[in-house]
Amino acid sequence: MNLLHCLTLNLWGAEPPLAARMAVVAQGLRELSPAVVALQEVREVPSDLPNQAEALAQAAGYQHVFAAATPLGGGQEGLAILAREEILEHGSLELPHARPEERRILLSARVRHGQGSVWVHTTHLNYRLAHGKQREDQVQAIEASIASRTTEAPQILMGDFNARPEADEIRWLRGQVTLGGRRTYFQDAWDRLHPGEAGWTWARANPYTAKLAFLEPDRRLDYIFVTPMRGDGRGTIHACEMVLREPAAGQVFASDHFGLRAEIQIEPT
Repeated sequence: MNLLHCLTLNLWGAEPPLAARMAVVAQGLRELSPAVVALQEVREVPSDLPNQAEALAQAAGYQHVFAAATPLGGGQEGLAILAREEILEHGSLELPHARPEERRILLSARVRHGQGSVWVHTTHLNYRLAHGKQREDQVQAIEASIASRTTEAPQILMGDFNARPEADEIRWLRGQVTLGGRRTYFQDAWDRLHPGEAGWTWARANPYTAKLAFLEPDRRLDYIFVTPMRGDGRGTIHACEMVLREPAAGQVFASDHFGLRAEIQIEPT
């Protein structure tokens, strides 16, 4: 059975202890060995901080693509996709409500997998608690981009959506509400296999979240969405779990977010 092992993680940029955190992430990627990795808050600063995605790809044996979203700290911050096999094509899309100081994007890549290929996408939506309308517009733009691609294989959308499962922007992706007169449907990998379980990826159990204590604690913000399962088994979610949630020696966590990993069937049973 041809399963795609994928992982998503918000890297938390260049926050300290940076070198120790990146070592934890690199070791986690080597041990978990996902085929595809979606990263958010990826930083690079010329002559100061090498691109974090490139560094992780070299350390753990991946190819990578990076798309800058916002200038930050003398450099830029953006999204990245890492892949074990060849990245055949890629592109980025600016999402609605972009501003110079907060530009949100979708990064998409078609990745070779086995005898075929699969489209994977990553994003990082507006973070403020009152930005629900902005996120609603952003998920609709993301869905339109994904729907425009002609492919027989399932498509996978990963990232930090900065919204709880009960928020309309997430409920719309799950086919539970209408936005702008439109409906869609994606499988929520965590909910598919852990219905009713909290699955907090932004949690007080992680001390790094204290830096943003003005935001609500204990929320599920990070998701792996998959296009609908088909009768021949394609799109079936065989596993989903939180990862990179335990500290390494010296109480170093990988990020202020926990990671999420899933196994998705790409070819017919």
